[in-house]
Amino acid sequence: MATANTASESPTATPATTPATTAAATAPEAPAETISGGHLVAKALKAEGVDVIFTLCGGHIIDIYDGCVDEGIAVVDVRHEQVAAHAADGYARVTGRPGCAVVTAGPGTTDAVTGVANAYRAESPMLLIGGQGALSQHKMGSLQDLPHVDMMTPITKFAATVPHTARAADMVSMAFRECYNGAPGPSFLEIPRDILDGRVPVTSATVPQAGRYRASTRSVGDPASVERLADLITAAEKPCVLLGTQVWTSRATEDAIAFARGLNIPVFMNGAGRGTLPPGDPHHFHLSRRYAFNNADLILIVGSPFDFRMGYGRRLPRTAKVVQIDLDYRTVGKNRDIDLGLVGDPGAILAATAQAATGRAGGTGATGVARKAWFEELRAQEDAAYRKRLPRQLSDADPIHPLRLAHEINEFLTEDSIYIGDGGDIVTFSGGVVQPKSPGHWMDPGPLGTLGVGVPFVLAAKYARPEKEVVALFGDGAFSLTGWDFETLIRYKLPFVGVIGNNSSMNQIRYGQEQKYGKERGRVGNTLGDVRYDEFARMLGGHGEEVRDPADIGPALRRARESGLPSLINVWVDPDAYAPGTMNQTMYK
Repeated sequence: MATANTASESPTATPATTPATTAAATAPEAPAETISGGHLVAKALKAEGVDVIFTLCGGHIIDIYDGCVDEGIAVVDVRHEQVAAHAADGYARVTGRPGCAVVTAGPGTTDAVTGVANAYRAESPMLLIGGQGALSQHKMGSLQDLPHVDMMTPITKFAATVPHTARAADMVSMAFRECYNGAPGPSFLEIPRDILDGRVPVTSATVPQAGRYRASTRSVGDPASVERLADLITAAEKPCVLLGTQVWTSRATEDAIAFARGLNIPVFMNGAGRGTLPPGDPHHFHLSRRYAFNNADLILIVGSPFDFRMGYGRRLPRTAKVVQIDLDYRTVGKNRDIDLGLVGDPGAILAATAQAATGRAGGTGATGVARKAWFEELRAQEDAAYRKRLPRQLSDADPIHPLRLAHEINEFLTEDSIYIGDGGDIVTFSGGVVQPKSPGHWMDPGPLGTLGVGVPFVLAAKYARPEKEVVALFGDGAFSLTGWDFETLIRYKLPFVGVIGNNSSMNQIRYGQEQKYGKERGRVGNTLGDVRYDEFARMLGGHGEEVRDPADIGPALRRARESGLPSLINVWVDPDAYAPGTMNQTMYK
């Protein structure tokens, strides 16, 4: 009775109900849809347009793989994390979209440091995602725990830890946004294991929408500076322009071509800017750059810093007016005073300048006539330098002169051939001879001078552009650093034409040692074994040939192309021939 009376008098008592009504009222709510951190990462990658990640597996990161499967993102697994990072860098260069590498914690992340550092100096947009021990085990000594963010901060534009599963996609998008802040570059995110594996309600996760979390970076800079540049170009009698890597990075090729042709300016190119104009174009110059700089009255440097490759700006005479265009304000005027600096997108600035200069008094029509003598002067210098070098390019010497090897490669390239240089002295030789025939068809490590980029760049280039032919020249020392991923190219059926200039030496360093310490001490720490890389290629299932006669180089290249396989042509070159670029390096002075 007491229980009944209490129940009936309770303020929470409810009227009698039917059994059906009672069941409906007490049924549990349907569980909210949840999503894991790894799947959120994959959604953010998809939103950025990433269609492949380069990786070496680890227990910390496998939920990202699972998310990539759901999002249709390819997972390309390599044999070393350095290769994954270089491939992400290379992929960004080839496609114009940011590359992505995913590695595990600790040694997985430290193995990738070199690739990130190379992308940093080369201004290449990529994201490295590294695993980390669970946040719940922070500072407890978990497996592979290291302070990754502290290590990555100096060589990235952005480095952070994802603190909560709901933030995973948001922070991936944030990292990509920072990749394009000023001059492009790499970002790094570490994601603890319990953040990746954790699940949150879909409604509580932040997932930025594609195309809605980044602004355009095509800034034209200061309009007054554009007008002033137009004045300088109109007034110049002997102008020249150097188009650097940022011209390709910002996909400014068409604007650069229209600028040069419309304003009738001789063009030199370096880095990834090579190929902006094809060989044979009347505005394309290559071998007369030093002469042009010494005699020009206006020098325009576009997207290339005054670093060691430019003698820190000291190679530009004080008698010329110097103008610098760059995506990064910190680069403009660094190491050398300039007459005018413009910060912004190279293509946008060149297009605006061309438009501003058109129709001015003494403008493009007059300069076309006045500059005829300047063009003829440069072309005479160009032809003289070519004739001087030609006997070595056609040399039948045994062992093979590196210039003959570079000549044969240049003759072999087509408009669809992406050329990759990975080495020291042998690639320095090729830089004066090999001329890419299309924009974006030259790849080298960039100013960090990293050996070992060749195989990863081949992987990225052929994966991203399977319709293109990829031709790579390696030094034997450079190939040895990442060469085992030749097997990755076999596994993914990515054919390319590989050439190893084999002198059994790290010859660029050897030259410096001989100059400093004499020939009797010139073989310390720089001599390699006589390795048959052609046999290595065949062992892994590729195409391999050995060449000792220069007349055999061309036929071997063609057979490699026809094989349809990853290939290595092992060419024995003269170990006592040094490239002029090697001999002129300031570190040996």
